[in-house]
Amino acid sequence: MFRGRFAHTIDPKGRVSVPASFRVELQQHDERPPFLTNLPRCLALYPNEKWLEIEERMASLSQIRPEVQAYQRFLVSGAQPCPIDRQGRLLVPPPLREHAVLEREVIIAGVGPRIEMWDRERFDEELRRTIEHSDEISSTLADLGL
Repeated sequence: MFRGRFAHTIDPKGRVSVPASFRVELQQHDERPPFLTNLPRCLALYPNEKWLEIEERMASLSQIRPEVQAYQRFLVSGAQPCPIDRQGRLLVPPPLREHAVLEREVIIAGVGPRIEMWDRERFDEELRRTIEHSDEISSTLADLGL
């Protein structure tokens, strides 16, 4: 499981340093490169084996439902294997960088089974929104048994 958040910068070539603790965790899961894909406002990095499980689960859903088709199109078509180089950097492909608006300041956040990459301003905005709606979120989580 990935935990914590770290501020980094992305260089002009699109390389960003992956925190050492996250690199160790990724390597413990699988020697194959992790998968990077888009989420609605950020990017998600999954260990290879976890990503393949997600793809299998998505493929098992009803392919007739437009919502399933749309989310598969969004999530799976954006996925790319992204090896981490010897300096601990990951090259974020241009289409994913553009989607998440990653230009300079990046937040890398461990969110349980995945790592998220955010533009710093978007991340701060998302946290503010979460705090503003914390009562509603708490109620929903209580309904889910948390």
